[in-house]
Amino acid sequence: MTVDVFAALASPVRREITALLLDGPRPVNDLAAHFSMSRPSVSEHLRVLRDAGLVSERRSGRQRLYRLEPAPLRELSEWLSPYERFWREKLADLRDLLDEEDL
Repeated sequence: MTVDVFAALASPVRREITALLLDGPRPVNDLAAHFSMSRPSVSEHLRVLRDAGLVSERRSGRQRLYRLEPAPLRELSEWLSPYERFWREKLADLRDLLDEEDL
């Protein structure tokens, strides 16, 4: 996992693009229709996602289809897992403390 993945996902637009790609590959024009920005701007966001390994691109006739690549997200999830457990335990401890005070 690289810093590129975090940088790529820091943008709300790029997070929305990845969410749109959950349903399967899409052409850039279809993705651009979801945003109030030019197609070249959406293409720039796709380039950042591609450079981070989060999407792949293939030509289909005159279109470019973009597909979500799950490997970097899986690596990110595995890296975050210990922190998720840490915070879940801390919140459970806080809940227990607050429940004791209610008695």
